[in-house]
Amino acid sequence: MDKNNRPRRPVQQDDERDEQLIIGRNPVTEAIKSGMNIDAIYVDPDAGGSIGHILSLAKQQGIVVKNADDRKLSKMCRGASHQGIIAVGACAEYVSVDDILKAAEDKNEEPFIIICDEIEDPHNLGAIIRTAETAGAHGVIIPKRRSASLNYTVFKTSAGAASYVPVARVSNLASAIDDLKKRGVWIYGTDGAGEDYASVSLTGPVGLVIGSEGFGMGRLIKDKCDHLLRLPMAGRITSLNASVAAGIFMYEIVRQRRSCIK
Repeated sequence: MDKNNRPRRPVQQDDERDEQLIIGRNPVTEAIKSGMNIDAIYVDPDAGGSIGHILSLAKQQGIVVKNADDRKLSKMCRGASHQGIIAVGACAEYVSVDDILKAAEDKNEEPFIIICDEIEDPHNLGAIIRTAETAGAHGVIIPKRRSASLNYTVFKTSAGAASYVPVARVSNLASAIDDLKKRGVWIYGTDGAGEDYASVSLTGPVGLVIGSEGFGMGRLIKDKCDHLLRLPMAGRITSLNASVAAGIFMYEIVRQRRSCIK
């Protein structure tokens, strides 16, 4: 903390992972108390002292806490004195699922929502948000844990689209899907065992689930889907990058909706 009692200035990492860091116990405490938009807190669980109090404050604010050893923390802050804790500031405010539905209502359009099931690569999440913006999606939903978040890399990869697409970050993705279904949104999962994507009507209220890199959707999320969609694969490779597949599915929704208007 500087002599004016303000949180320490963010320390930048390399260009690829240029995230806003708040380093040390007092700076992190003050950042939480001030209501700063914090993406996650990385903490050494064995650090002791005031760490427990800081984590209690974080829990009250619903901030994601991730365990990290001294080596990882030192690498994050490039050797600065971290005192066992680092907070990462988010690059934008998250919204609620209600806000996303309201965005569709305000445009007098059927909801078009992208649901990311554990997309952990920030480059993939950024690319998905970029395509969602160009395709006219009303918002993106991500889980709080086991997911990339709105950090600098996501913003950079999205080419600025993350400034325009509402992103909701939910504690329980399955519950969020249940709520969408109760409100009339049909949930379409992407899975190799599904129906050909071009043979399914996607013209109504749509929640499109994009599964994680390498593993696809989790079983619970898959079971929540109303329909499963697949892309035809004519080559020897049987899968696509998550963001590439997401783009194809999104633009099929765009194509079908435009066909209906005509």
